[in-house]
Amino acid sequence: MSSHGSSSPFPGMDPYLEDERVWPDFQHQLVLSLNQILLPALVDRYRACLGQRQYVVDQSIREEFIEIRLRDGKLLTRLDIVSPTNRTTVTGRQAYLDTRKEARAVGANLVEVDFVLQGQPMLEYSRENLPQWDYAVTVARSTQLERHEIYTATLQKRLPRYRLPLAADDRDTVLDLHTAFNRCYDQGGFAARIDYQRDPTTKLVDEDRRWLADLLKEQKLR
Repeated sequence: MSSHGSSSPFPGMDPYLEDERVWPDFQHQLVLSLNQILLPALVDRYRACLGQRQYVVDQSIREEFIEIRLRDGKLLTRLDIVSPTNRTTVTGRQAYLDTRKEARAVGANLVEVDFVLQGQPMLEYSRENLPQWDYAVTVARSTQLERHEIYTATLQKRLPRYRLPLAADDRDTVLDLHTAFNRCYDQGGFAARIDYQRDPTTKLVDEDRRWLADLLKEQKLR
């Protein structure tokens, strides 16, 4: 298995986590880590809770997300994580889109964290004149749901910080995805569960594949 200690050998997202045997635990742990970081930033008027969707693709799948609500229960912001199943299966995609539709229907802000390389993105917008990216956080505010604020990263770069909207009369809070990812990776014990001697299950472009091989070789020599 891995010989990299408790930290991921990658500067940002780890593509090995897309393995279907690992991803469900990773998504669960990432939601918990984001929630841990988010909670201290929420004042008394807010509460954060975990929501969940369930659907069946060969087996029963449960995916968690974070909801920020006012004390009276009104949903303000839904922070959701895209899974490989959302991007690669009809059923998974529809389950994710239904969750988004529910949040839109009550006028909530939408925050989407997409750490998946395989399959088709859940958001469709023109990438014309935008830099290339592998991973993105997309924020759609309830006042302008068709306008997307996009925070991006590539496989070879650190994960971004992004602004998470709260109530319209309050300032955004800032979440550091890099910190959340590192906490998630360490607390989930993923270093011991990943075999970095093999190729990742998701296909990489040639440049990234060469970079990955060099990176892991360098890490092994340390």
